[in-house]
Amino acid sequence: MSASVAASRSGYGRGARILSVGIATTGIVTFAYFALAAHALSDVEYTRISLVWAIMFVITSVIYRPIEQLLSRTIADRRARGHSGGHDLRVALLIQAAFALIFLAAALAARGPLQDGVFDGSRALYWILVVGVLAYAASYFARGFLAGHQRFALYGALVFLEAVARVCFALAVIVGIASGQSAVALGMAAAPLVSLVVVPLFFSRRDDPPADRDAVQKTEGGLTLRRGTGFAFAVFAVMLAEQTLLNAAVLTVKGTSTDAALAGVVFSVLLIARAPLQLFQAVQGSLLPHLAGLQATAGDAEFRRAIRMTVLASGGFALAVAVGLFAIGPPVVSGLFDINRDLARGGLALVGLGMGFHLIGGTLNQAALARGQALGAALAWLLSAAAFVAWMLSPVVEDQLLRAEIGYFGATALLCALLAALYRRRR
Repeated sequence: MSASVAASRSGYGRGARILSVGIATTGIVTFAYFALAAHALSDVEYTRISLVWAIMFVITSVIYRPIEQLLSRTIADRRARGHSGGHDLRVALLIQAAFALIFLAAALAARGPLQDGVFDGSRALYWILVVGVLAYAASYFARGFLAGHQRFALYGALVFLEAVARVCFALAVIVGIASGQSAVALGMAAAPLVSLVVVPLFFSRRDDPPADRDAVQKTEGGLTLRRGTGFAFAVFAVMLAEQTLLNAAVLTVKGTSTDAALAGVVFSVLLIARAPLQLFQAVQGSLLPHLAGLQATAGDAEFRRAIRMTVLASGGFALAVAVGLFAIGPPVVSGLFDINRDLARGGLALVGLGMGFHLIGGTLNQAALARGQALGAALAWLLSAAAFVAWMLSPVVEDQLLRAEIGYFGATALLCALLAALYRRRR
């Protein structure tokens, strides 16, 4: 094994461990935010908070994660070849700013339906959504920048500080310092701004590799606006589909159920999948730059080894979660989120297994992005998301909560199969 390959393995493993600690803690704190909100607010108010979160993170993941992935992949690839990434930052910043401005224009145009229809006339929740989404433009840009430079400790600190800042608002309502749904929701807008205080620490220590003239001559050149936009829009489709898998059930139940609190219950149950997926950001954050570096400098065997290890770890974790949910899931989930209805242990176990397929699909997706197969990955995600939405709108299963649990499992299994077929194809 060459020294460069050994160093790459070590960097990936160390980065994944560092991010896992930071983001695992972040997941716990995020879980606490919603648990506190569920106890501090009425069922209807908690449902509104859930909707703000769902809409905000559908939007931010869809329009900002593409730039995070673009920066992470491009900076890591060019650093492996001995290049700096200044030009890449300018292109990515331009695309990110365009996405943010498009969102702002759309949000202002849709103010009436959002404020009056979705948030039941709450002006505060509408403006929290707008400010929060704009603030996350900077947060996701910083994440991609830090991941591409493999500064994973700072990446983990950024997302952890964001979660801590958010939970402080819910805690303030619990202890009586503040009150109402607006105070709880305000944490969603403030958190991404607070988290940016870690970014200046990056410039206190620069560890870019020295330029290698031979490696520079082999590179394909800097990131162009055309190339970056194409990649960003493919990942845009991936993120849209992923957020559809996580949030379409909440929105369809909200729009079709006569039970005002049921959407909040569905959201809480699917947090079983969302929390580990947030932890998986640790793996994604270190895996994509690692794979991009391997694609530039190492052979196919090391690339496949990294994917195989991640898939096995994800599958084992999901199986353990599913067994635990089947054994003790109903009383634990009901107690954490103050749910006053029966939960089927089989349905919760299906969510756990679906989460495993989702994690494996996310791993195979990173492989596709590193190999330049972003378009094929986007098609797999879009097909799976469309199947899930069609299932949720069908009356095949009368119980909408059980329908969501079965649908999530089936859609993620389909996603995993499609991405596995793409992975077996050589570029």
